[in-house]
Amino acid sequence: MATSSVKLLGARQSPFVNRVVMALLMKSINYELVEMNPYLKPELLIKTNPVHKKIPVLLHGDRPICESLIIVQYIDEAWTNGPSILPTDPYDCAIARFWAAFFDDKFVPLLWQIREAEGEDAKELVLEKIFEAFVLLEEAFINCSKGKAFFGGDSVGYLDIVVGSFVVYIRVAEMMNGIKILDETKTPRLVGWAERLYSDSSLKDVLMDPQLLLEQLKRFQAMMSEAASD
Repeated sequence: MATSSVKLLGARQSPFVNRVVMALLMKSINYELVEMNPYLKPELLIKTNPVHKKIPVLLHGDRPICESLIIVQYIDEAWTNGPSILPTDPYDCAIARFWAAFFDDKFVPLLWQIREAEGEDAKELVLEKIFEAFVLLEEAFINCSKGKAFFGGDSVGYLDIVVGSFVVYIRVAEMMNGIKILDETKTPRLVGWAERLYSDSSLKDVLMDPQLLLEQLKRFQAMMSEAASD
């Protein structure tokens, strides 16, 4: 399929956008990143995603595809060249989709909650839930990887993209709250997996440096606070 008419609406700081970027890179698809601030609700964003009005949106020709998990699956099915992103075995594929939904439904909200938690007791409660989720993800990694380097086996796959897109945000949450989420005493396999993911040549340019992302987030928060006070 032609790739010259592929555009991605999003922002480099978004882990959901980075999922799509990873998938596009895996398939060697040429694309144009149309950077936008989703909080300003640009007209193009509202037009292409009128239901949720959020990034990312993939434009394949004049057809918009929304929601990061759906976009990644679309890319895998629409471009058959290059490596498969989702497992080819139907059962393994169903399991990967299950854990992807678990991560987005259970873990991602906790990452936002710990940022908003006030007081040590509140943070400790959220952190306990995060560790519970990560223990389950550790078990999922053991089962899905079958003793190999990634969730996808020998190479990066669907769950590596889904979970891996948040590794930088996990590191930032650790830095901002003085905690350790990826803890080798609790989830050693996930810690090793995260290190391998960062060293993967195809993804290292997508995953931002945590310190750089933290500085950008602080600047953005300051801008939002200043705008709110005007």
